[in-house]
Amino acid sequence: MTFQRMELEDWFDSYQFEVDYDIGESGVKFFKFKDLNINLNDVEMRYTQHLGNPELRKEIANGYNGLKWENIGVTTGAAESIFTTIASLTSRKDHIIVECPNYPSFWYIPNSLERPMDLFYLKFEEDFKPNFDSLKSLIKPNTKLICLTHPNNPTGSVINKSSLLELIELVEKHDIYLLLDETYREISFQDPPPAAASMSPNTISISTMSKAYGVPANRIGWIAAQDESIIKDIRKVREQITICNSALNETIALNLLKRKSEHLKGIKKRIKVNLNLLTEWIEKQDKLEWIAPEGSVTCFPRFGKSSKKLCKLLVEKYRTFTVPGYCFNMDPHFRIGFGGETQELEKGLEKLEFAMKEISPS
Repeated sequence: MTFQRMELEDWFDSYQFEVDYDIGESGVKFFKFKDLNINLNDVEMRYTQHLGNPELRKEIANGYNGLKWENIGVTTGAAESIFTTIASLTSRKDHIIVECPNYPSFWYIPNSLERPMDLFYLKFEEDFKPNFDSLKSLIKPNTKLICLTHPNNPTGSVINKSSLLELIELVEKHDIYLLLDETYREISFQDPPPAAASMSPNTISISTMSKAYGVPANRIGWIAAQDESIIKDIRKVREQITICNSALNETIALNLLKRKSEHLKGIKKRIKVNLNLLTEWIEKQDKLEWIAPEGSVTCFPRFGKSSKKLCKLLVEKYRTFTVPGYCFNMDPHFRIGFGGETQELEKGLEKLEFAMKEISPS
């Protein structure tokens, strides 16, 4: 078993804290704690329950039709949700299919845990929509788990209810689990399909406070599943790593989820303004191709033959952060994030245009 650094996180470590304009982040702009109006004076600084505060689990379960708090496991961010699910649900003989592009830990974890795995690529020419014929061709007799993210990071692709039902029919037919990362579901541009975990015992949903809620420092994520044994099994893995969550973080998450609509209202308004700004800008660029995002706060335009040189020039000379496509196994694309402050996005796009003209002046 060997763990390796993700190229995405190495890029973040190298550059994100050295810039003036961040238009590469995959979440909405982070809040300052003083803006959250949360009193933590009565929080008991003790170990918490291994699967999460029952009140927090109940609040999360409210977002999943038909599920109870026992169907929810709270984790240290969605990253731990991914790790604990794969580690507890599969063995070295079980095959895993992972959508790409995606958050890279979805394929780094199976590689590290020595699980056989195939990548299932979303294609620009297919509007970054899952091709179910291609997916079916990857299924093997020992396939145990399929991992997808929609709304997708970094492409902004979404799947509708009929596509989700087709996916569920497929996994039920082959007795496979579907792990669907629904991190951006709360900020979908249109009404999203039902949460996957509420639709079948074969589906598992994960989400987090980091992206849509603008509190990545909170480090609270969760897993939802009809099969309570899945929730109980992630505890076995957690006890070997984080054991439990921070009582401070669980209190913050509970407070924000209780006033979800109020908290997300301003966020959604800003995303709409930023998307309009981004769309107007990108449609004037003759050096870029893109598929307009349908959800999330990211898009994945295509530039020339490689985006690495562009992103490096942009960050080192123009102090503006984006993410090159090689971090997602998909050069020459690169990720633009539009969940930040509108003025920051505007300035970042201006710098990006300078960098593109410098690399490709004609």
